[in-house]
Amino acid sequence: MAAHRKPRRRSFSGGTARTAATLALAGAASATAFDGTGHADPRLGPAEVKSKVDALYQEAEIATEKYNGAKEKAEKAEKSLGELRDEAARRTQKLNAARQSLGSYATAQYRAGGIDPSLQLALASDPEQFLERASLADRAGSHRAATVSGVRKQLRGIDQLRGEADDRLAALRARQAELRKHKATVTGKLGEAKRLLSRLTPEQSAEATGDANDPRASHTNARYATGAASNAPNTRAASAVSYAYKAIGSPYVWGATGPSAFDCSGLTQAAYRAAGVALPRTTYAQIAAGERVPRSGLRPGDLVFFYSGISHVGIYVGNGQMIHAPNPNAPVRLAPIDQMPFAGATRVS
Repeated sequence: MAAHRKPRRRSFSGGTARTAATLALAGAASATAFDGTGHADPRLGPAEVKSKVDALYQEAEIATEKYNGAKEKAEKAEKSLGELRDEAARRTQKLNAARQSLGSYATAQYRAGGIDPSLQLALASDPEQFLERASLADRAGSHRAATVSGVRKQLRGIDQLRGEADDRLAALRARQAELRKHKATVTGKLGEAKRLLSRLTPEQSAEATGDANDPRASHTNARYATGAASNAPNTRAASAVSYAYKAIGSPYVWGATGPSAFDCSGLTQAAYRAAGVALPRTTYAQIAAGERVPRSGLRPGDLVFFYSGISHVGIYVGNGQMIHAPNPNAPVRLAPIDQMPFAGATRVS
């Protein structure tokens, strides 16, 4: 009877091994078709692409608002640091002048030889004149003592300023690191959205991004602008509405505040800046920059906010419409406020 033997295992080598490895990698790639790092399934239709792109744009907008907030704080920190350094330079200049004055006095004393006052009195041809000069010297000595005390105080103050400057410099560097982090997040999300859209035809891309040929969304309509401005609650709101209409068609650029490109909060800030009102930079600060109003009480010029994280904002212009900067694939446009989850509204006073 023939002996039973276990079949020998064949080892992979050469072309066989490469084929196996390729199959394994292909399986892994398909298993992670869209995990944030891999590429999307090329078989996705316009509707699926739209869903994924919308999610990416919303995530990018959240990161953009965080970037805008960090940038605003970094700019304030940089300005504060500059002011502190200027103050330290002014105090140092004043300190150097006081030191020079004391140095001149010390040099004069050394050259005079420090003659004893009683001997000067004995040698003086006019004792009355000497006593008068001695009194003046005592007063001058008191002044010099005060100068020395002032120099010491200035030194302590300058040391304190330098310590504060070091602290503010550290805070500024932390803000700059935060900026780089948020920038990387934004560019990553937008890059993935761009790769998804590149797989579609121009018609499919327009469908996926909602880029319909609405004539009101492609150019300024004077009749709409005038009507909206006339219904605004105050002249500042009317001015902001007029600015927003003129901005229609401008490109979306994240981090931009005009005059030729905007992100969502950059548009609202620029519109009210033109009206003489200084709005904060970010959506989550702008919502607290005025009087909250209900959706039923909206009037042209009100700021309307969307999503639970208050990550998007537009300017209400009446008839359920707003002007906003949507995303990098769509310019500033007129749009219905019900196309996104409504989160609240603010009337700027």
